[in-house]
Amino acid sequence: MAMITGGQLIARMLRAEEVEVLFGIPDGTYLHLFVNAVEQGMRLVTPRHETTAAHMAGAYARMTGKLGVCIASNGPGVANLLPGVAVENAEGNRVLLITSSRRTGITYPDRGGAYQYFDQVGAIRPMAKWSAAIPSVERIPELLRKAFRACYQGRPGVVHLDIPENFMNGEIEDRFPVLSPHQYRRTIPFSPDAHLVERAAELLTRAEFPVIHAGSGVIHAGAYEELEAVANLLTCPVTTSWSARGVLREDSPLAWPMVWMPQCIELHTMADTVLCLGAGLGETDWWGKAPYWRRVAEQPMIQVDVDETVLGRNRPAEIPVLSDARAFLSALLPELEKRQESMPLAARKERLAGLTASRDQARKDAFNVLSDMSSPMVTAHVSAACREVFDDAAVAVFDGGNAAVWANTFHEIRVPNTQLGTWHFGHLGAGPGQALGAAVARPESQVYCVIGDGAFGFHPQEIETAVRHDLKVVFLVCCDKQWGMVKLTQMVGLGQIKDQFPKALQEGALHINGDLGEIAWDALGRAMGAHGERVADPQELKPAIERCLNANRCSVIHVDVDPGKHLMPPGILYFKEMHQEPAGE
Repeated sequence: MAMITGGQLIARMLRAEEVEVLFGIPDGTYLHLFVNAVEQGMRLVTPRHETTAAHMAGAYARMTGKLGVCIASNGPGVANLLPGVAVENAEGNRVLLITSSRRTGITYPDRGGAYQYFDQVGAIRPMAKWSAAIPSVERIPELLRKAFRACYQGRPGVVHLDIPENFMNGEIEDRFPVLSPHQYRRTIPFSPDAHLVERAAELLTRAEFPVIHAGSGVIHAGAYEELEAVANLLTCPVTTSWSARGVLREDSPLAWPMVWMPQCIELHTMADTVLCLGAGLGETDWWGKAPYWRRVAEQPMIQVDVDETVLGRNRPAEIPVLSDARAFLSALLPELEKRQESMPLAARKERLAGLTASRDQARKDAFNVLSDMSSPMVTAHVSAACREVFDDAAVAVFDGGNAAVWANTFHEIRVPNTQLGTWHFGHLGAGPGQALGAAVARPESQVYCVIGDGAFGFHPQEIETAVRHDLKVVFLVCCDKQWGMVKLTQMVGLGQIKDQFPKALQEGALHINGDLGEIAWDALGRAMGAHGERVADPQELKPAIERCLNANRCSVIHVDVDPGKHLMPPGILYFKEMHQEPAGE
């Protein structure tokens, strides 16, 4: 019988799942995986750090709707990748992580002193959706199919399969058939129960003032057109979780971007019915509790999710629906059309008018800061200038603490699924990898990353990755030379008790090690082959961005921002408030 390697079998199975790209650093322990993957038409994109591979895979998955695949070698490679596992699983991105492990016989359990070994499955399992090791070469097809199945079950996340290097590179008999995905996993979306759709339509028809709250489930389902159609039919405003911002384009009169938090809270407390689509109602949604939402008895909720464990988890649902968001909305639309004449649309429009005025005034008040033309600039100019220069379909990545809050506030999403961040995990340093992953996923689109100088310090070496792979990302580094959000927290927390810490708080300072040194990011970018710019005057920012686009390669703009003004982005107090337990039910 003909012989193949385990890596060749795995590559065949990845190809059957229509995998097109692998992210990771080449290593001899899985030589026959990546060489066969490339031989079969897949592309290997190689970052400078394994954590970046995970972020690239996660961004690629979210931008394309496909499976993102990353690889890491045993021991240090897997250890380097662990932060990416935690982040991409928390963000709910569909990532398959394939790791190599040392040869069988000396690991699982450790024989004692095995080189480059630790319990990789034991470390990853608590932070991933699913994790397992392959114990024998004959079980490669079975367990890889199980991993694929886990990738597409319920909420997306990181699925991990650990494969010994002697299985990956050793020869096996070519006797394992490669199945089509429909033969071992669900390949069509979950459809809702028709009776539940009818009940939901009745509840939404009778509602005086319904609100739709959308989460990442809308992105994974690609349900943008269906969401807009239902919202327009109901005359129903749409709020979102942090990670789902822009599922309804934000120049729509029915869109309530989550950056206008008081106005979103006003909607949530006024609504008498809520349609919750693919959102878990976690901490950044105040757990769905009063006083940020209306009391449960006064506000029935229709909750739709592909993950049954989410339904009614943090807030009781009147109508829990196990379904793909797009399938549900597609079924709901004709039921609503039948009942349109029974809807109190005039009353809804009248109530909405006052709320719209409040939302628009909040935006106007916030944007007044753009009249500040001092140098170094107020951070608001960075995102506002990007919105003017980059295309509507450009992918925007926001990374950092205060830098991300500023960027979010002055950005308007006009095309769904064009923004990335770490909204569930708040992780610094993921932005470069996300931006590169987005550029791989959408080579025809502009991609830019607004990032703080603290966050960019985690993985600046990935500028070289962008240059090497011809990924034309523009990085705008907001430089205040401090840990902005950390310093603000310390100043508030230590302000009333500063006299108790004369050694820690010397010379009247209200922070401990909150300052950073100077790094010339534009010069660093040029040292790696990128185009570099440095600006402090807001009037020079847009021309600098345009020069970067004309350079037609990766670019880095060092943006000097006012460190004092940078400490207080709009809405920061609401951000802090989210971490307190709401008092209501």
